[in-house]
Amino acid sequence: MLKIFSRTIVLLVGLGFAGLGLAAGDPAAGKDQSMACAACHGQDGASGLDATYPNLAGQNEKYLLHQLKLIQSGERPILLMTGQLTDKTEQSLADMAAYYASLPAKIGQATGSDEEIAKAQQIYRGGIASKNVAACSACHSPTGVGNAQAGFPRISGQSPEYTIVQLTAYRESRRSSDDHVGGMMRGVAHGLTDGEIAVLADYLQGLN
Repeated sequence: MLKIFSRTIVLLVGLGFAGLGLAAGDPAAGKDQSMACAACHGQDGASGLDATYPNLAGQNEKYLLHQLKLIQSGERPILLMTGQLTDKTEQSLADMAAYYASLPAKIGQATGSDEEIAKAQQIYRGGIASKNVAACSACHSPTGVGNAQAGFPRISGQSPEYTIVQLTAYRESRRSSDDHVGGMMRGVAHGLTDGEIAVLADYLQGLN
């Protein structure tokens, strides 16, 4: 069953999010458009006031633009961003995505025990066959940089707090921004326990 699921992932990667109609962005214009974002995400895109806010610096442009459009439309509701993108054109969103993608990503360091890091590494690279949990590296690359062409996000360097919130939301179907890839993240996260999510989150902040 895991092999079938893995083949499905490869097919979705190959599709490269065809049909999303993503515009090309201008990083210089995006810097001006993103001035207000610094209040939560930091001047460098990776030093926000709250560890549950995502690091945006170095995130791939296609993923960022897709998420911005979902947030703007209300399909991905984020209370703190309500109204922040209302007056943004599609080009403005593309420019913002290009700007954050152009910034250098930051990597932290895992703080777990050797046993916890080894467990997380096994899940990340090999999945959990008994629970049909596919390897994270299949979409997010062995180093966690994601797949820019397909629009799969960089997950290395994210704070554990943010990663825990997002994986838990996927597991409990409170986040559905993976509809365009058949609910793939919800399918993977559904098989993860709180403990497995916690060690993965710690491991990812230092993955490079």
